[in-house]
Amino acid sequence: MTDQHSTAARAAIDRRGFIRWAGSRGVTLGVAGIGLPALLAACGNDNGGPVATPGGGGTSTSAAQAAEEARAVVGDVIDFSLTPDGWEGAFGFVTMKLHKGAFDGKDLYFVRTDASDRAFATAEKLVFVPKLATLTGAGLSGTVYLFDNGATGQAPVFSNEPGGDGYTPAWSVHRARWTGEPKAVKSVREVQDAERAGALSVDKTGTIVNYSMIKWSTGSLPVDTEKKAYLGKGQLLEEPDTTGGRVTFKLSECYPGNRYFVVDHSMAPMAEGTFTSFAPGLQVGPTKAGATGRTNVFMNGVKGTGPMGFQPSVFDFSAGDPAWSPYWDHYAYKWTDGATPKLLTNQAELFRGRDAGDIEEFPGVPDTKGTVFTVNCPVPVLAPNTFAPA
Repeated sequence: MTDQHSTAARAAIDRRGFIRWAGSRGVTLGVAGIGLPALLAACGNDNGGPVATPGGGGTSTSAAQAAEEARAVVGDVIDFSLTPDGWEGAFGFVTMKLHKGAFDGKDLYFVRTDASDRAFATAEKLVFVPKLATLTGAGLSGTVYLFDNGATGQAPVFSNEPGGDGYTPAWSVHRARWTGEPKAVKSVREVQDAERAGALSVDKTGTIVNYSMIKWSTGSLPVDTEKKAYLGKGQLLEEPDTTGGRVTFKLSECYPGNRYFVVDHSMAPMAEGTFTSFAPGLQVGPTKAGATGRTNVFMNGVKGTGPMGFQPSVFDFSAGDPAWSPYWDHYAYKWTDGATPKLLTNQAELFRGRDAGDIEEFPGVPDTKGTVFTVNCPVPVLAPNTFAPA
C-alpha cells in the first residue's frame, strides 16, 4: 500500500479468486446455518439508484476498465485499489487522511466523509448528503467545534467518543471564532467557559457531518493482520499513522458502483461481532428522522464477495444521490426453497422477488427478531461493478 504505483495501475491487478465466508466465530443461527458474525456484519453492498455511476452500476466490467473509471468522491482519499494488493481476501483498500481531534482533554483521530450542507461539502470535498440534515434534533447527533482562528494546530473539539453514552458518528457543526485572547482548548467545557467569558463566539450552523472515529482515548479500530475475509478481524489493514496523518481501510464492492468500508454498528452484539465501534446513537433515532438509507444483504443464493459469502449486497441508492445516506438500515434476505437464485443488482428486482415469495426478508438479521439495526458505511470511491458469478 505504498504510493509508488498509480491508482489505476494498482486497481488493474488481476482479480483474485473469491473466498467463502467462514462463519466459524460466534453463535450459529438456526436459519440457513449462517454464523452470527456474518449476519451481524453484513454492512451492505448496494443497490440500483437513479444516480449515473461509472460503468452503469448494475453491469459487470473488467478490472482494467473499472480502474480507468474509478474515482474518489472524498477529497481526503490519498490512494486506493479496487482489488487485493497482495492478500488473499477479495477486497481492495483505501488510504485516507487521518485528522486529529480532542475530547475531554485527550487526543483522538477521525476520518471525514459526508456533510449535510452543500457549500460545506463542496468546500471540504466531502459527499453531500442532504438527508443528514434531519439529525439536528436532541440526541440525534453529537457536537463538534471547528475553529476559524486561534492557536496554531488547534484541533476540532468533540462532545463524545466511542464508549460514551449515546455515541454517534453524526456531529452537529459549531463554528468557533476567538474574539479575545486565543488559547488552546481540548474539551467542550473549555470551549463553553471561553464562550461565557466573551472570548469566543460560537455559531451553531445546523450542518451535520459524518466524522468516523478511528482511534480515541480508550481504544481504536482493530487491524486485521490475516487479510483473508472482508469482515475478518477488523476493517483496518495497518495501524493508523497518527504522525503522518493517514489510515488504510479494506474497500469492498457493492451495487450500484459503490466501494465502502465499515465503521460503526448501532447494536452492541453487531459491533462486537464485526470488530467495529458501538454507536447506540444510530439506533432508532436516525431511522425515524429519515436520515438513513437501506442495505439488503444476502444469506444464500449466488456465491460471491458479499459479507456472507454470497453476491454483493444491494443498496437503495448510490453515494452522491440526494436520497443516499452512509447510515444504512440493515435487512437480510434468504432465497426460499424451490426458488432459483439469480444475481440481483438493484432494490426493485429484490423487492419483486420478495413480493413474489421467492425471497424471505429479515429486518436486521434473523436473530434480531424483526429489529432493524443501522451501520455506518462511508463510500469514498465510486467504480463500476466487477463482480461476476462463477
